[in-house]
Amino acid sequence: MSIYVGNLSYEVTSDDLSEVFAEYGTVSRVQVPMDRETGKMRGFAFVEMASEAEEAAAIAALDGAEWMGRDLKVNKAKPREDNNKRSSGGGGGWGDKDRSSRRY
Repeated sequence: MSIYVGNLSYEVTSDDLSEVFAEYGTVSRVQVPMDRETGKMRGFAFVEMASEAEEAAAIAALDGAEWMGRDLKVNKAKPREDNNKRSSGGGGGWGDKDRSSRRY
């Protein structure tokens, strides 16, 4: 299981996250995705802990907590979808008949 941590300050490092989550148990891994074009942090991260009980404690304590001037969004990470499943299969969308269900 992995924890999604969102609404992070762009100044946060993986070491910062490890330190905060270590208060709730053993941190196994921290992944901080970077933007391909700018090389800067994207504002979210994933944290893995040694047990589900530790992850649950961290989620309960940190979701909504203010850290580095931001209110954290912390929850169980959803499994990554395959790129083929994310595609709608349609063209550019201009020919879609059912536009009424789209929201922008």
